[in-house]
Amino acid sequence: MSVVGFIVLGITVLLIGYLVILYNNLVALKHRVAKAWANIDVLLKQRHDELPKLVETCKRYMSHEQETLEKVISARNSVASANDSLDMGALGEAETQLRSGLGRLFALAENYPDLKADQSFQHLQSRISDLENGIADRRELYNDAVNLNNIRIEQFPDVLIARRFDFKAHELLEFSEEEIADVNMQALFNS
Repeated sequence: MSVVGFIVLGITVLLIGYLVILYNNLVALKHRVAKAWANIDVLLKQRHDELPKLVETCKRYMSHEQETLEKVISARNSVASANDSLDMGALGEAETQLRSGLGRLFALAENYPDLKADQSFQHLQSRISDLENGIADRRELYNDAVNLNNIRIEQFPDVLIARRFDFKAHELLEFSEEEIADVNMQALFNS
């Protein structure tokens, strides 16, 4: 084999190696997004299981607040449905409704001293608040992974591999402006 043949062979091996590295990096990003979503999904399911307990506890004390309790359960079901279909837009909207309903429920609980003193309510309120914080933290990690994935599959030369092997962009999990805005506590207490 001639010197030119060795050079061509060396360049070919380097090019193939480079393409393999690009492919493997895209696979790693795809799995990072999936892992980040799985972490959110675990917390959503845990919260999904806790909400009926919270509503049942509240029903014993809040007989005049049935509409608020029904809205929480309805929003819970919307979150579950959007989660099952992996529709990030619908999930963001449903999460906004649920968080709003929970905020209203916890604010209304202030009007019921017996409810606030109930150990079960205190435990559930704390547990759900902790889950909410965890979901918010993991949502940030998920959106970071999605953003990195979406950037990489559009950059050259990664885009060539991404198109060839059908790597897809993922949708960010975003909540509405209402969720991001400061909570109007006066409005919650006057509802």
